[in-house]
Amino acid sequence: MAPSRTPSTPQTPLTADAAANSVSPDAGVIAVARALKLLDAFALGESKLSLAELSRRCGLHKTTVLRLARTLGHANYMVQREDGEWRLGPAAGWLGARYQSGFDLQNVVEPALRGLTQITGESAAFYVREDQLRTCLVRVEGPQALRHHARMGEGLPLDKGSPGRVILAFSGEPGEVYEEIRRRGYHWSISEREQGVATVSAPVFGKNWRLLGSVCISGPESRLSPTKLEAFAHTVIRTANEISYALAGSIETNATPRAGVWHP
Repeated sequence: MAPSRTPSTPQTPLTADAAANSVSPDAGVIAVARALKLLDAFALGESKLSLAELSRRCGLHKTTVLRLARTLGHANYMVQREDGEWRLGPAAGWLGARYQSGFDLQNVVEPALRGLTQITGESAAFYVREDQLRTCLVRVEGPQALRHHARMGEGLPLDKGSPGRVILAFSGEPGEVYEEIRRRGYHWSISEREQGVATVSAPVFGKNWRLLGSVCISGPESRLSPTKLEAFAHTVIRTANEISYALAGSIETNATPRAGVWHP
């Protein structure tokens, strides 16, 4: 007797929508990650990059980079120049402007930093936390010929230098060092992240004690001794308080924070 056979189910061709849905969801995530990597390939001050250089920096094949660049170009995040090279587009600038507007930099933070620079004679900056790094969002250079230079937008370690230490402390980081920072309301450091550079920082808060970042002044160790840093700490705290008050709202309440006071 011949063995019985189970009738096979006829194969239905995939529709366009079904074919699209059959693609692994990870593929879309990978494409987005690659596109973001492409945008991140541009260093501060670079106005253009060739396709070959973008490919090298991203570790992707030229055809993949070209496809991603053209897709980003349709959304105005990248623009191809007449010579074939690529630059960031207006949408990238608008995205950055919207990010910065969340901190009211132009009306509040930058004028306060300018005042801090005039009082101390040193450069002043405002740092925010981005995951496990700190980023300089705005900076006002001091009048001195010899001064510390920091690039806006560059990611720096949180646990090196007073701006990051202050952010960690007022984020609730455990440890004796951070307990002391919370008690004093400020922190100064010399040559912790960069040799010969001294900084002193204080926290900036928004409404309901939401930590926004830290304000600092920085300069060479030759000008900013520990005694000088301690003296400037109160000025930095006062500026941090002014920014906190302005960003929290025009009416001071119990929810309006003050730098130098820890409220977990």
